[in-house]
Amino acid sequence: MGGKFKYPIFLNLAGRKAVVIGAGTVGARKAQTLAETGARVVVVALHIDPAFSTIANRPNVEMIQARYSKEYLAGALLAVAATNDPDLNKQIYSDCQQLEVLCNVVDVPELCDFFVPAVVHRGPLQIAISTDGNCPAYAGHVRRKLEDLFTEAHGRFVEDLEVTRRRLIQIEPDADRRKTMMGRLVSDESLDYYIRQGAPAWKIRTEQWITHPDNEPGYPPEGRP
Repeated sequence: MGGKFKYPIFLNLAGRKAVVIGAGTVGARKAQTLAETGARVVVVALHIDPAFSTIANRPNVEMIQARYSKEYLAGALLAVAATNDPDLNKQIYSDCQQLEVLCNVVDVPELCDFFVPAVVHRGPLQIAISTDGNCPAYAGHVRRKLEDLFTEAHGRFVEDLEVTRRRLIQIEPDADRRKTMMGRLVSDESLDYYIRQGAPAWKIRTEQWITHPDNEPGYPPEGRP
């Protein structure tokens, strides 16, 4: 029985087996995305689309030009069925259920254990948008709006915040105080200063503040030095 909500999660697929059945343009997109995570991608299909030329030679991608067989699912964490044969897709889903392999049948929400969201990538900042399989096109629309809102600077900001967070852990033993200070560091005022004045100036001000926390963090608004 399906639950009311899906469990949102970011999976570390590095070194894990992921199978893509079907080697058309859709399968190529799915395989490329999986390959970029570091997963061990196994592609199974009788005919290989030229779209696979960009990833076929990757060391973590195995191309198997053969008819689908249940054995190819052995040891997989997840599988994507991207064939143009509805009956075969249903069989793949059934096999995955028996083997407890998570399965996504492209464009058939009722045959999906998981949905692949639209994602905004800004360095370590990732924002995933899902419509629970109801309308992927709208998820893409929302993604494009968010891509205008969140720039590459936001990704660099997160990277520098991570360094600052580690520094703060070293010099501030009180967890509640660290939480309060991080709240100031991730504020809109802090980000605005980071973008306007640049990362070096932000780092100097931030280091001054976390080493003398009784002072204000000192991220003056635009128009002030």
